[in-house]
Formats: sequence, structure tokens, C-alpha cells
Amino acid sequence: MGVLNGNPKDEPLHYGEIFNLWTFSAAAKMAISTYQAYHYHAGDKDLKKIIDDLMDQAQHEIKDCDKLLKNNGFTPPPSLPDRPSVKMEDIPAGARFSDQEIAAALSSGVSLSLVVCSQIMGMSIREDIGMMFMKIHAQMAALGLALLKLNKEKGWLVPPPLELKKREPVHA
Repeated sequence: MGVLNGNPKDEPLHYGEIFNLWTFSAAAKMAISTYQAYHYHAGDKDLKKIIDDLMDQAQHEIKDCDKLLKNNGFTPPPSLPDRPSVKMEDIPAGARFSDQEIAAALSSGVSLSLVVCSQIMGMSIREDIGMMFMKIHAQMAALGLALLKLNKEKGWLVPPPLELKKREPVHA
């Protein structure tokens, strides 16, 4: 029996899988710090709810990645300390992120996460890792859709140029 037969959890990680688990965990840990800051800056309660959901998602990602790393003999990246609590009113107006800026940054981050998850799924040879990132991808897609709806409802979405008129077909 070969090294890649049987239970995927008994198979060795290849260097790309190790690197991706480590960097994904590190990015999720940094994202939590950023989400905490955004939560203190945000004024809209619906936006704060999505930030809370993103923090919960990042915690799950960290737990899953770090568990796989530890089970395979690798030290996970360190976590950042929690940010001190601050009231939105105490943040100077010129230093405060607007709700629209926060929502746009979150949307961009979710979009990037979808690409990274797809890339990791495509290069993984262990089924359990591919499935883990497929699950993360699906959860991030749902959060991205919630952000898109929120951006539309609040009038925060800045769309690219839109085609408002249908063009006449050109007949040769």
C-alpha cells in the first residue's frame, strides 16, 4: 500500500498544504484584529452583525487550520492580542472609517478569501483539506451575498459602469 492510500488523515501533508494552512490561519488571525477595529468604527447595526458573523467564521477557520497543523507536528502562527474596547463616539471624525468604507473593505476581503479557498482546493491532494476549504468557501460565499444585499439596501454599493440600454444586434 502506498503513502497516499487509505484514510486521508493518515496521509502526509505536502509542503503546499502546510504553507496554505499556516498562512490561512495567520490571515484569519489578522482578520479578527481588523474586524474588531471595524466593529468599533461601525455605526450600522446590520453591518455590525455581519462583522460579528465574519469574526465567528474566522474563529472556526483558525480552529480547523491550527488543529490540522498541530496534528501533523507544525506550530501554528501566533494570534494577535485583542484590541482594547473603544466607543465609536471616542474615535475622532477624521480617523473613523465610515460604514460604507467598512462594507467595501469587507466585501473585498470576502472576495479574496473565495479565490484563495478555490486555489487551495485545487492544489490539495488530501481530500479532508479540500473538503475543509470547500466548506469555508461556501460559508464565505454566503457572507459575501449578505454583504452584497446590505450594500444595495444601504445605498453603499458603487457599481461599475452599467449597460442600461440593450444594443441592437448588428446584421452582416
